[in-house]
Amino acid sequence: MKISAVDLFCGIGGLTYGLSQAGIEVVAGIDFDESCKFAYEQNNHGKFLHRSIREVGGEEVNNLFGDANIKILVGCAPCQPFSAHQKNKKDRSLHKDWGLLYDFLRLIKETSPQIVSMENVPELKKEKVFADFVDDLKAQGYSVNFKIHDASDYGVAQRRKRLLLLASKFGNIDFLESKFKKVTVRDMIYKIDKIVAGAVDNKKDRLHISPTLTDINIQRIKQSKPGGSWHDWDEAILPNCYKKATGQSYKSVYGRMSWDDVAPTLTTQFINYGTGRFGHPEQDRAISLREGALLQSFPMGYKFIDKNEKICMRKIAKQIGNAVPPKLGEHIGKSILKHLEGYING
Repeated sequence: MKISAVDLFCGIGGLTYGLSQAGIEVVAGIDFDESCKFAYEQNNHGKFLHRSIREVGGEEVNNLFGDANIKILVGCAPCQPFSAHQKNKKDRSLHKDWGLLYDFLRLIKETSPQIVSMENVPELKKEKVFADFVDDLKAQGYSVNFKIHDASDYGVAQRRKRLLLLASKFGNIDFLESKFKKVTVRDMIYKIDKIVAGAVDNKKDRLHISPTLTDINIQRIKQSKPGGSWHDWDEAILPNCYKKATGQSYKSVYGRMSWDDVAPTLTTQFINYGTGRFGHPEQDRAISLREGALLQSFPMGYKFIDKNEKICMRKIAKQIGNAVPPKLGEHIGKSILKHLEGYING
């Protein structure tokens, strides 16, 4: 029994890598961002197709599946239209990526995979496009299960809630229960070499670098306590906006992580101290690219960039922050294989 998966919106391959670790062969990943090609192909066996999903047809995807007996179509459509951080919450449909979930649905219709999996932000659950997605899957004969999961329950050292969906043409499908002990920031990055903010030429590990901090932000991070906020600072170094009553609600910025807790949700800006609780637990800097990758559960040996390519910190941070944590992908893969056991053995 040959099982093959295709990963839509694959990025640098977090979901692909996790599925592979679970034992599912991912034959290809498709993404519009060509800069993800190196990391995807260097760390995974599948080939990378630089394409917009809008331009991909079912025949092309079926050719990728080849002679597979069981086809699995997975994907994490860009979450920006549905994110809590989206500025235009009243009309999210104006975002350029709004309709990509409908293209995902179109490819499901055109390829008829036996298994479908989708990952996205929890806010998507409230949107009409998600209701349409679920209703259409059911109309095609799929049993559908969806639930909001926290990646920290599956071996990821990060508080990252995500809406996960599984659908099967074989019958009821469910997620495996978590049997993981909580993994903390200490577990993942405590033994990483010490560096200073602005040291961007680390010959031992090119990704273990952190941006320069301004003089005022150095003063601020020195007064920041693990798990605390800017409320811990002297008034003299507060930004003016935080001295006003309207600024009192911004508590999730300029914070340090805590060694013995999970990290906050890593965004695409996790290397910037002022955009979240992305300060190192004890060193006076934001976390490095490498530390962010580890907190996303990428293995230490995961290659993000060619050795001869100049590092663009912002680009790599965006790739890491947008990725599906591999450990979460592995949980999805194991849930699928458990569901398929009876059909494979039969």
